[in-house]
Amino acid sequence: MKKIIHYIILTLLIIVNNNCQEVLEVNPKGVLTEEQLAGPDYVDGFVNAAYAFMPRAHAFDTMNPWIASFRSDDAYKGGGGLDDQTPWYQMEVFSLVNANVGNNDGVWYSGYQGISRVNTAINAINRVEEGEYPVKTQRLAEMRFLRGWIHFNLKRRFKWIPYITEEDTPEDITEISNHPAEAANDLGLWQKIYDDFKFAADNLPEVQEEKGRASRFAAVAYMVKTLLWMAYEQDDRHQVVNINTERLTEALTLSDQIINSGLFSLAPDIAQNFMLEYDNASPESLWELQFTIDDGTSRGNLNEGNGLTAPWWNPYFSCCDFHKASYNMVNAFKVDANGLPEFETFNDEEITDKETYFNSNTWDPRLNHTVAIPGYPWKYQTVLYDSGGSRQPATYGYMHSMKENVRTDSPGLFDAFWMFNSKNQIEVRYAEVLLWKAEILIQLGRHMEALPLINQIRERAANSTEKLKFPDGSPLLNYQVEPYVDGVNCTWDRDFAWNALMWENRLEMAMEGRRFYDLVRWGIAGEVMNEYFAKESQRRQWLEVARFTPGRDEYLPIPQAQINWSQGVYQQNPGY
Repeated sequence: MKKIIHYIILTLLIIVNNNCQEVLEVNPKGVLTEEQLAGPDYVDGFVNAAYAFMPRAHAFDTMNPWIASFRSDDAYKGGGGLDDQTPWYQMEVFSLVNANVGNNDGVWYSGYQGISRVNTAINAINRVEEGEYPVKTQRLAEMRFLRGWIHFNLKRRFKWIPYITEEDTPEDITEISNHPAEAANDLGLWQKIYDDFKFAADNLPEVQEEKGRASRFAAVAYMVKTLLWMAYEQDDRHQVVNINTERLTEALTLSDQIINSGLFSLAPDIAQNFMLEYDNASPESLWELQFTIDDGTSRGNLNEGNGLTAPWWNPYFSCCDFHKASYNMVNAFKVDANGLPEFETFNDEEITDKETYFNSNTWDPRLNHTVAIPGYPWKYQTVLYDSGGSRQPATYGYMHSMKENVRTDSPGLFDAFWMFNSKNQIEVRYAEVLLWKAEILIQLGRHMEALPLINQIRERAANSTEKLKFPDGSPLLNYQVEPYVDGVNCTWDRDFAWNALMWENRLEMAMEGRRFYDLVRWGIAGEVMNEYFAKESQRRQWLEVARFTPGRDEYLPIPQAQINWSQGVYQQNPGY
């Protein structure tokens, strides 16, 4: 929705002071109030301001996927060393996190600013009649979608959050607890998020003429995501104590609605999901955040949340080399002689000689769509990425995240020292929907039905090699990805199917910020992360202090500043 930036000037005129004393009954001069801007001519300004806000969250206040990525076994924080944004180092090793950890309060504050914008838009919409504003119900549905989406992202990070609606007054908000005493678990909070997405799904068109507006199937997808969190029921120490098959069955029905709609398919090449020229054009995209650069403003509506994740690579990028691929994740892309993952031995080999390591092994091609490796092309270009792109190779190695970044000559690149770009960010991919359905089927004991779904994704991976070539046309690596064939190259029982599903999730969504949340949702974060630390700390000495404490580290602490502000209304998460 590229025109949203044109409403920003209008939005900046809106000053709503929710803390005025009652004696100040006269509106200040020169300030436009919500009431003065009521009416159909102004409503879209509020709506588009809500759309515009969250994607522009700055690097340190961001919920961008890469922040979750380095809290998993996919990535290291990166940057200029352990003291470059120390709070993120604390988050990736877990053991050093406390309630005052930095780069945490800003995320909470920014999220609720976005929710405030959404609720302001809902109130503006509610003040007009359908007859004078024919898209009233649709715009309400879009705003309910955005409200659910922001709360969803906050909840995955903090677990216990206050849910704020348009009906809550400033006085109400000060009394809303993040963790009500009567709540036996967090399912009631998930239900509120689900209800927002369901309202959206019930009232949105299947296809939106203006790209970037939430559609019915975007909302259905988030209903599925929410149900998948609800299905893995957690106790008060975040441990999975039950898998609710009724919720899984409902999620299965919703997944089939998306699949059977005929509106989506796997992109023929996975690369299309991560290239600027395919913004709003990949058949796989259910919904994506919209960014701009050449829109008539000084700097556009850029993805500032990714401003630190380009390499430190002159003359192409000036900053900042955050989000570095872990050895563990790179090893995970190796395949055996049958073209299948090396489930048990994938992480045994060390990278002592890069050329020998990469040339002597066989690989899943998704490696080179995901990771920039010195000596290999950057983002499908003739330009070869080199070791000079790494600021602290002794600390973080030489391999860099590539999916969220753009070409060195991209028209969407904006150099403000921090390297912003205008490439859209796909929030839900069709591949995820197939993986969700496969996961549900396996959990319901229908693992044979999951086999062709996983193989669809593997077959697409096998066909995604056209762009993976050196300038002379030769392939970058020796690639081989084969489908699973029960009784031939595997025994597709329930346990094998579940292992294959988890593996496929990791490879397909690598460095997209899904991995950590999957581990928490499945209830295996402690097991996986501590095993990762035990091995990876032998490669990266700074990881020796890393330790994941189950019952605490599944979620970040409620920021101490927010607890102080609430004057005792908010309750801290366990262990902090």
